[in-house]
Amino acid sequence: MKAGEIPRFNRDLFGSEEKFTRIGSGEIGGKAHGLAFIKQSLADGLAPDRFAGIEVNIPTLTVIGTDTFDAFMEQNKLHDVACSGQSDERIAHAFQQAEFPAGDIGDLRGLIEKIHSPLAIRSSSLLEDAMFQPFAGVYGTKMIPNNQPSADERFRRLIEAIKFVYASTYFKDARDYVRATGKPGCEEKMAVILQEVVGRRHDDRYYPDISGVARSHNFYPYGHAVPEEGVIVLALGLGKSIVDGGKAWNYCPRYPLVGPPYGSPSEILKQTQLEFWAVNMGRPPAYDPVREAEYLIQGTLSDAEMDCTLKHVASTYQPQNDRIVLGVGVDGPRVLNFAPTLRLNELPLNDLLCEVMAICEKETGKDVEIEFAVTIDPGSNPPVRFGFLQVRPMVVSHEEVDVAEVDMDSPSVLIASERVMGNGAIDTIEDIVYVKPETFLPEHTRRVAAELDMINRTLSEQGRRCLLIGFGRWGSSDPWLGIPVNWGQISAAKVIVEATLPEMNVELSQGAHFFHNITSFQVCHLSVPHTGSHPIDWDWLARQAPVIDTAYVRHVRVKAPLKVRVDGKSGRGVINHE
Repeated sequence: MKAGEIPRFNRDLFGSEEKFTRIGSGEIGGKAHGLAFIKQSLADGLAPDRFAGIEVNIPTLTVIGTDTFDAFMEQNKLHDVACSGQSDERIAHAFQQAEFPAGDIGDLRGLIEKIHSPLAIRSSSLLEDAMFQPFAGVYGTKMIPNNQPSADERFRRLIEAIKFVYASTYFKDARDYVRATGKPGCEEKMAVILQEVVGRRHDDRYYPDISGVARSHNFYPYGHAVPEEGVIVLALGLGKSIVDGGKAWNYCPRYPLVGPPYGSPSEILKQTQLEFWAVNMGRPPAYDPVREAEYLIQGTLSDAEMDCTLKHVASTYQPQNDRIVLGVGVDGPRVLNFAPTLRLNELPLNDLLCEVMAICEKETGKDVEIEFAVTIDPGSNPPVRFGFLQVRPMVVSHEEVDVAEVDMDSPSVLIASERVMGNGAIDTIEDIVYVKPETFLPEHTRRVAAELDMINRTLSEQGRRCLLIGFGRWGSSDPWLGIPVNWGQISAAKVIVEATLPEMNVELSQGAHFFHNITSFQVCHLSVPHTGSHPIDWDWLARQAPVIDTAYVRHVRVKAPLKVRVDGKSGRGVINHE
């Protein structure tokens, strides 16, 4: 759908019959194009009575076209500061001080005068959501409560949020990412989506009952599941918990009652989501227009229990017999395993997700990843709302590479894994960058990320690719779950290894934006548990002469290229040294 085919915004976002409109005449960007493309497909593909009691739609939105971005940049002469390489704070402040184009002020003012509920101000750049360079999570999104009594105040906060998204086009993470793609970052153009936030208000918190990411291809199946059967990741509250690589619940839609392969109920309790994200509807936070999470707060499971939002998502752990019982009808620590929804099937969420993924696959002709949010309100008609937030194509390689079990026990094996992502054979890697197990502690992950960034810049400038080895979830925003890097900080990696330790033994995240980007760049990914039968050969690595040796990271260069073979079909991968 072209921008010109989308109806013009009429200054009444929620009152209009049109739920997808535009402001301006420019391009609408990749994210908006994806939503426009799938909007009619959902309406045509889902039978009206198939899921009675569930409203399925794309949340109401309008898109500010790239012509407004061009005018903003030109009239304020912002290109020099945008491409100066200055800190995010300096760039963001320069954008906040700039004047917004007068041509769209009337539409935005008219919108804000009629709306008093939260809005998500989302990026939709021209480069976003492309197949091989999707830019997932690279640019900014800002959610605003939009509940101030004064229309003037609400309007100021809206304009600040739009300026923040504009500025994020040139933040360091975006610059690093664009550099990794080989594209000229200063030629990027940004459209902005203004969209209602799917959720309900609970005192000072506004959030959905369930948020999630669904993939039609599962790179890390377990049990009887196979990759083609997909994976679904669920969380309480806003989807930030998932896309930032936080704790969440994942399962195969073919086997919705089978959870992750934890060793015991007590282990599930250790890995359960304990906090959730919500829009702050209460006392205004400290003024900070250059911070993405300015208007977000984190609640605890106790807060959720007080809000009565655990009914459909939680079970209860009983320590006296080390078991988990369905629901929250008894006292005990809560476990967010979504069993009341998946097991009782009072809300046919899994069936709905399977159909929605099938529709998206049919329309795109590719495996897909979708983001969604669900609210459950028995007092509403219909009582359940399923908000479709985003669809992206996935890159799934089908190259044939055979890795037999006997190959994993060779004396020359550096790393072997039975949980891999990708397919292919690589014999060009001579550089290995690894986090040193002897000095690593979870509290040091931010320092580790900084050292990796430094080494990555050097490798990137030299045009060299590397094998990268670390602990926990790569790219997690929670430094206690893994190393909080963005893709631009490890862009020289052609093969990534995710190892576990007793003190950092987390389930792999398949919902994170970081995860989506490495699949799209076709980077091979191997998981090596510390309890597995194929440990990493740390002794061999320690014997190699270092190029760089920091407090937490070591870079070595081998004399002969490593031999990497990854077989996504069998789930095996092996890396051999000379």
